[in-house]
Amino acid sequence: MREETVGSGGESAEPEAMDQVLTEVGPRLRRIRKERGATLAGLSAATGISVSTLSRLESGHRKPSLELLLPIARAHQVPLDELVGAPPVGDPRVRAKPIVRHGRTMLPLTRQPGGLQAYKVIEPARTSPAPDPQTHEGYEWLYVLSGRLRLILGDHDVVLGPGEAAEFDTRVPHWFGATSEGGAEFISLFGPQGERMHVRARPTRKGEAD
Repeated sequence: MREETVGSGGESAEPEAMDQVLTEVGPRLRRIRKERGATLAGLSAATGISVSTLSRLESGHRKPSLELLLPIARAHQVPLDELVGAPPVGDPRVRAKPIVRHGRTMLPLTRQPGGLQAYKVIEPARTSPAPDPQTHEGYEWLYVLSGRLRLILGDHDVVLGPGEAAEFDTRVPHWFGATSEGGAEFISLFGPQGERMHVRARPTRKGEAD
């Protein structure tokens, strides 16, 4: 597993998430229409959109646009957000779209393109490929939630267990992946500009310097 799928994966996370949102619009349009007992012909008459266009929208063969979705939302008397699956305003829940690459699942926890990237990563139990250390600009911090994660960093080859963390300059050749004992779940924080991750493991006692 090439580590760069996590470290630099944030660059393509947003487009992939958007593609996933657009893919889900069609089935949602069909479900909402059927819940209301409407036919394509009836919806066409109410919106002025042709039956063929409505059918292609629902099947995913036509890309949804604001010009098409607004009249459909008015016809169904629902908020536009309900058609595109946006969370209600003020909803604190994180609705991350998982990114799966070569068996590794990454759940984006941040939406700051070009800034600090945070992921929950699930590394499955499997035969890991031969390590292929990579280098790139940035600084990374890993915290293992469960299982065991192998990390190769320069001349070091270590295994991290639950509760253990590592941080390193990604300009040093590095790789991490499953061990022969199984997979792991961990949090990855990646600063593309090389920001250090300041993590306080315990409260500072009175009089102690930060």
